[in-house]
Amino acid sequence: MSEFLATLTHGRKLQGAVKELPLDELKLVAEKLQNIIEKRQQKEAELQQLQQQKKQKIEELRQQIEDAGLDLSDFEALNGKTSKPAKPQKKRPVKYRIKGDDGQITEWTGIGRMPVVFTKALKAGKSLEDFSI
Repeated sequence: MSEFLATLTHGRKLQGAVKELPLDELKLVAEKLQNIIEKRQQKEAELQQLQQQKKQKIEELRQQIEDAGLDLSDFEALNGKTSKPAKPQKKRPVKYRIKGDDGQITEWTGIGRMPVVFTKALKAGKSLEDFSI
């Protein structure tokens, strides 16, 4: 929270900040603040009214759909959307295999970052084709 807002929202800090302000200026500030509050209340009321209208429209449409003997799933079928779960994707096939110095076998699809054991082997003069499956 900014220092201004901290002062504005704290009673004692606000009183201390405006104690040197003449009464007519203080009244002017209060009027401006009241105008801001009224505008904010008006915006909130308009927003609530729009939300209420939207809910009413949705309810009217839902009732029309129900009266026609339809269901929302009928509309999903029209768009080609189905509620079937997505098929799991297959793993990419392993293209390279190497046995490291510690005896552990490392496999790599050839996509993504190259494992360290392959990097070391390539620096030692071998080629990737040596490790093809």
